[in-house]
Amino acid sequence: MPKSSPCVFPWSSLWLASLATLVVQSVLSSSYSSSSSSTYPRTAAGGKRPGFMERTLVLLDVNTRSPIRVLNDNFLSLQLDPSIIKDGWLDFLSSKRLVTLARGLSPAFLRFGGKRTDFLQFNNQKNLAKFRGPGPDYYLKNYEDDIVRSDIALDKQKGCKVANHPDIMLELQREKAATTQLVLLKEQLSNIYSNITITARSLDKLYNFADCAGLHLILGLNALHRNQDNSWNTSSTLSLLKYGAGKKYNISWELGNEPNAYRSMVGRAVNSTQLAQDYTKLRTLLQSVRYYHRAHLYGPNAGRPRKNAILLLDGFMKNAGSVVDAVTWQHYYMDGRVNKVEDFLKTRLLDMLTEQITKVTKVVNTHTPGKKVWLGGLGPAWAGGISNLSDTYAAGFLWVNALGMAAVQGIDVVLRHSFFDYGYTHLVDQNFNPLPDYWFSLVFKRLVGPRVLAVRVAGLQRKPQPGRVIRDKLRIYAHCTSYYNHNYVRGSITIYILNLHRSRKKIKLAGTLRNNTVHQYLLQPYGTDGLRAKYVQLNGEKLLMVDNETFPELKPKTLRAGRTIAMPPMTIGFYVIKNINAYACRR
Repeated sequence: MPKSSPCVFPWSSLWLASLATLVVQSVLSSSYSSSSSSTYPRTAAGGKRPGFMERTLVLLDVNTRSPIRVLNDNFLSLQLDPSIIKDGWLDFLSSKRLVTLARGLSPAFLRFGGKRTDFLQFNNQKNLAKFRGPGPDYYLKNYEDDIVRSDIALDKQKGCKVANHPDIMLELQREKAATTQLVLLKEQLSNIYSNITITARSLDKLYNFADCAGLHLILGLNALHRNQDNSWNTSSTLSLLKYGAGKKYNISWELGNEPNAYRSMVGRAVNSTQLAQDYTKLRTLLQSVRYYHRAHLYGPNAGRPRKNAILLLDGFMKNAGSVVDAVTWQHYYMDGRVNKVEDFLKTRLLDMLTEQITKVTKVVNTHTPGKKVWLGGLGPAWAGGISNLSDTYAAGFLWVNALGMAAVQGIDVVLRHSFFDYGYTHLVDQNFNPLPDYWFSLVFKRLVGPRVLAVRVAGLQRKPQPGRVIRDKLRIYAHCTSYYNHNYVRGSITIYILNLHRSRKKIKLAGTLRNNTVHQYLLQPYGTDGLRAKYVQLNGEKLLMVDNETFPELKPKTLRAGRTIAMPPMTIGFYVIKNINAYACRR
C-alpha cells in the first residue's frame, strides 16, 4: 500500500479572523475533544503509530441553528455571448435539446453580454440581409433557405417556439461557425472589433429561448455608442426599449462590459464619473418607458479587481452606487497559454477568488453597505479557454470550488460564462451535448439551496514548515438542501466536497450530523482520459441525455447511518443528510 500523507487544514491569522473567507474551519470544538480523544486516539494500543485509516480520518459537523448567508434563488446563473449572433448559433436557440438543457438549470438569470456587448447595434427590422460567409454555393443557398423556413415554422407556433433541426442543417452551421470563430478570435487577439447588429428578430429568438427555459433575461447595452462630447448616445437603446415594451418582454438591463478596459480595446476611456452619469441616464430612460419603469439595472461589470478596475469601481460606487440593484464584476482564472491539467488543481489558483471577492466587497461596503454583489461573469479561462482542458472534468474543481467560495463570502449570484458558445469554457458543446461542468451545475441546482451553513472540521494535520503556506486540498461546503427538490423534506442538508488529494480521504459525520442516513452523489471522470475526460459518471453510471427532452435519472447511493464517507482521490461529491430536521433549513 502506498504511503499516504495526513490530511492538511492550513490557515493564517486573517483566515481565522473572518468567517467570510472560510473554506474549511479547522477548529476542534469542545464537543469533539472528549469523544475524539477516546474514539480516535493518535497513538494506537501498544504504542504503535496510527494506521492508514486513523491518519486520514476527518470529523465533520455543520452548524444547523442558523445560516451564515442567504443567497438569491438564482445563485447559479448563466451567460450567453453576443458573438452567437455573428457565428449563427442564435438561430439554433430554439433547438428542443438546447432549451431542455437550459431549463434543467432554472430558475436562473441569463445574461446576454460579453466583450462584444459594446459593439451591439439594435435595428428594429424583422429580417436584414443574411450574412454570406465563406463556403460552397450549396452551403450558402440551402443553409440560408433552411433558416428562413425554420423561422416561418416557428412563427406559426403558439407559446414556446421549439424546433428539431435536421442533422445536415446543424452540420452546415458548425462549418459556418468554425470559420466565423477564426474571425472572432482574430478580433479578440488584435483588439479590433466589428459591430454586430441585433435585429428585432434576433431579440425575439433570444427572449423565446430564455422564456421557454424559465430563465430571466438580462440584456447588455452598448456603452461605447458615444456622442462627440463622449456622453452616451441613447438612440439605439431607446428604440430597443420601445420594441421590448411593445412585446411585453420582461427584461433586466446592464450597460457595457469591463469599462476599465475600454482604452485598450478602442483607444477611448470612459472614467468612473462619466460611467456613473451614463447609468443614471439609463435609469431615467427606463423610468420614461412605462413597461420598464421598475426594471432592474445591474452594473458596472468591472473586470478583474486590479488597480484600474478597483479605481473605476470605487468612483462608480461613490457617484452611482444607489442607481444599480446589484454590483457586478467579472473573474477568469487563467489565459489560453495554460496547457497542463495540473494547473487546474493548484490550490493557490483556487484561492485566488477569495482575495478578489474581498477587494470588491470592501469597495462596495464603503459606499453602499449591504448592496448585493454579483459575479457577473465567471469562467475557468478567458480568450475562449483551452481545448481539452477547460472543457474537461479537471475544470470542474475550479467551477464547484468557485460556487462554494462565492456562497460562503456572500456573493448573491454567479453567472457562468458561458452556457453555449464558441471556444472551450461553455457548459454545452456545439453538438448540444452537456460537458462535465454542465453535470456539476445540474447536480448543484438539484441539491443545493440558497441557505449557506458554517462547516466545522477536525482532523490530523501536518505542521507547516517555516516560511511555507500549506493550502488545503480537502474543501467542504454546506447548504440547506434545495426546496425545489421534492425528494427531500425541508430540514435536509447538502454537503459538497472536493478532494484534491492524490489519495482517498475518509470523512466521519459527527455532532448533529451523526446517525443520519446519507444520499451520496459522487461525480467521477468516465473513461480512460482521467481528469481530461469529457464525460462524467454518477455513482458509477455514465451521465447521458436519454433524448432531447429527458435527463438521466440522478440516482443517489444510500449510505447507512453512521457510515464513513470515503472520497476517492481527485473527485467531487455531493452528500444529502436526510431528515436531519435542521432548524436553519426548516423556514
